[in-house]
Amino acid sequence: MLYPENTMLIIQEGQPAPNFQLKANDDSSISLDSFKNKKNVVLCFYPKNHLFGCPSKKVFKMAQSIISSYQTILSTDSILFTISVDTVEDQAQFVKEYDIPYLHLGDTVKDTCKKYAGLNFVGLPKRSTFIIDKKGIIRKVFRDIDVENHGLQITNFLKQL
Repeated sequence: MLYPENTMLIIQEGQPAPNFQLKANDDSSISLDSFKNKKNVVLCFYPKNHLFGCPSKKVFKMAQSIISSYQTILSTDSILFTISVDTVEDQAQFVKEYDIPYLHLGDTVKDTCKKYAGLNFVGLPKRSTFIIDKKGIIRKVFRDIDVENHGLQITNFLKQL
């Protein structure tokens, strides 16, 4: 699938998930491959933690929705990470400020964001979520996200996986 803002090929369902290694808000290093044959992985991409106006409200609403479903997500033998272009320090502040129980990964060089979500016209990742099975295959991609119900969308799909 091509996006008009950038002509790079975007990852599709059924494809192997490209590995990445990113730092998390707790200063740990997360490698996607470390979960292969162990856990399903949910990757939620979003533009940035603190934007002015509507996008910032969407980040908070999406976080609330996922927090409310987080224990159910974990019960499906899955792990969830969110990824944006924020620094690890900004991620740590955001997680603390909103008491978020899952790790936020910082992709300041935008490599992982480009590969998965694609970038919008201002160079920020597009809001999207990828569900990767234990074999490392992308099973579901959400691109048009209902931020208020996204946690439920994720859990409903994971229960079918």
